[in-house]
Amino acid sequence: MKKIAVIGSGSWGVALSVHLAKMGHMVKIWSFAKEEADLINQEKKCKFLPEITLPENIVCDTDFETVLQDTDLILHVTPSKFVRNILKQYKPYITKQPVVMCAKGFERETLYSLDQIIEEELPNHPYAVLSGPSHAEEVSRQIPTAMVVAAKQESLQEEVRSIFMNEKMRIYTSFDIKGVELGGALKNIIAFCAGIAAELGLGDNSFAALITRGLTEISRLGVKLGGNQETFYGLTGLGDLIVTCLSEHSRNRKAGKLIGAGKTIEETRQIVGMTIESIDNIEVAYELSKIHHVDMPIVNAVYDVLYNGLAPSKAVNMLMTRDKKCE
Repeated sequence: MKKIAVIGSGSWGVALSVHLAKMGHMVKIWSFAKEEADLINQEKKCKFLPEITLPENIVCDTDFETVLQDTDLILHVTPSKFVRNILKQYKPYITKQPVVMCAKGFERETLYSLDQIIEEELPNHPYAVLSGPSHAEEVSRQIPTAMVVAAKQESLQEEVRSIFMNEKMRIYTSFDIKGVELGGALKNIIAFCAGIAAELGLGDNSFAALITRGLTEISRLGVKLGGNQETFYGLTGLGDLIVTCLSEHSRNRKAGKLIGAGKTIEETRQIVGMTIESIDNIEVAYELSKIHHVDMPIVNAVYDVLYNGLAPSKAVNMLMTRDKKCE
């Protein structure tokens, strides 16, 4: 069994910790908040997953050195906007442990995907990306889940797979780090749009169109940025897109519903109460589409809804009355 460090005590970090602990691994979680660490250590609870009791082989600390000492693997599970700053803080304590990026998103200031941040902050250090259709609520309850680990080294792919894989979690491997990373980051935007569509009372036909055309936009930009086309039609693209667009577990979908109901961005953040990657990343996708000359009408429309005062109903009408196209 391995000793695993998990950087981040949110719902996804804790869900992965529960899965690994139930496999017998020793898990140390880093939290920025002492009250969260105390809740995990003393009551074996996580405020984001209140129905789950954590196994005894999970501990939590607010000190990076304590969490990283003598570990075999590091899982980075923080909101994307904090990835670089937090990585800078704990990288002095990294020895040879590979870093597995489990967050999904972009860095707003640089327009970087998260793998680019790792390569810049930890040059030549082994890292992987873990992604796929996986709600924290279900993983923590051991509902069967399939995910993908992408890394440059086949040996690292196999190491991560052996650590995670059991009858409750199936792990596939890939060399396409960029495709796996971008599928997870971009699908949140389409899920946000799905929330708007749900609030507007649109039907199954509309959702099918949104998911299909949304996948087209994701793959267009993803290929331009270096991903492989086929990756976007697998678990980390289409699979993650479906689960995030259609599930009530999705905070991105919930955020879209609130915007569709007329709430402001700040009101939406307060109500959801957790990081909303889609809102943080819509501006990035919009700018990347312009830089790389990629046609992304859905992204353009939701950008106008958020930042230019376009009514959601008018955005739908605008998308439906665009110039005629071949599929």
